[in-house]
Amino acid sequence: MATAMFQQCIGTIQLNSCGDEWGSCKKFRNYSLRFISRGFALDVRLLTKGSFISSRSKLHLVHALSSHSSLVDPVSSISDGANDHQKNISESALILIRHGESLWNEMNLFTGSIDVSLTKKGVEEAIEAGKRISNIPVDIIYTSSLIRAKMTAMLAMIQHRHKKVPIIRHTESDQAKEWTRVFSEETERQSIPVITAWQLNERMYGELQGLHKQETIDRYGKEKVHEWRRSYDIPPPKGESLEMCSQRAVSYFREQIEPQLQSGKHVMVAAHGNCLRSIIMYLDKLTSLEVTTLELSTGVPLLYIYKEGKFIRRGSLVGPTEAGVYAYTESLALYRQYLDEMFQ
Repeated sequence: MATAMFQQCIGTIQLNSCGDEWGSCKKFRNYSLRFISRGFALDVRLLTKGSFISSRSKLHLVHALSSHSSLVDPVSSISDGANDHQKNISESALILIRHGESLWNEMNLFTGSIDVSLTKKGVEEAIEAGKRISNIPVDIIYTSSLIRAKMTAMLAMIQHRHKKVPIIRHTESDQAKEWTRVFSEETERQSIPVITAWQLNERMYGELQGLHKQETIDRYGKEKVHEWRRSYDIPPPKGESLEMCSQRAVSYFREQIEPQLQSGKHVMVAAHGNCLRSIIMYLDKLTSLEVTTLELSTGVPLLYIYKEGKFIRRGSLVGPTEAGVYAYTESLALYRQYLDEMFQ
């Protein structure tokens, strides 16, 4: 009789693909399904032997063959576990990338807020940056509104092993939001939102924009130009000081980007030298004197770990290899293992 009742209530279970969110990747060890039918109960325990399970695997109940049986759907249990894991995430990654070489960098012109594209070398730098971060999780991308930063972000993400598609979110009007909606949940899961913000633009150089740097020295004198470029609070004519640039960039970072990190999201920021110097000043608690001597190379990613309310820099500003730039945490090592297993 017990055997007949067991056959009557047993259901079919299969593994289906779901989202690829790194936040959902975790070790699943013991989950139970409980089949109940008229007083007869059977526990079926699922064991994974502690192996690392990708978020592509998710249990779905397909059907129960008996209309008289009822059961506890395992999906909600696993989802709850994933949500608990998300809430308890102890660290998240922050990648900062200065854009690759621009056409005006190559020509030695003051660029500032002028919207110029990358050079061939700049494209190559962006691609190399992407290779260096190809094993680091990215959930959301922030760029300035300028094309050289957006190009750098897009080219870098082409190299990422996860193969998610970066999509610029247009929010400039209600119509732009409506016309750029994605109506497929699966496509949405395979995408990375890219948020552009003018607050992350390069420092506005005022009347210096478009001038050759040597021409500027000839016109205003070497000391005055050095003062404009390297002081913290002295702006060029009709332009921004580093302090003014810092106020908008850091405010945006604290209000928009830092909450993403606090929620467990992994963030990449592709922006500009002075904007990123300002953010690094905030992250590393640099003085106004220290930040004026900080140099950032084009196309070299810098990695921070956000953990317990603190930012910890991993590795140095430059390095010949990925291993030379980043010292992996346990969480990042697990993510790389996940990529090795899923995309080898």
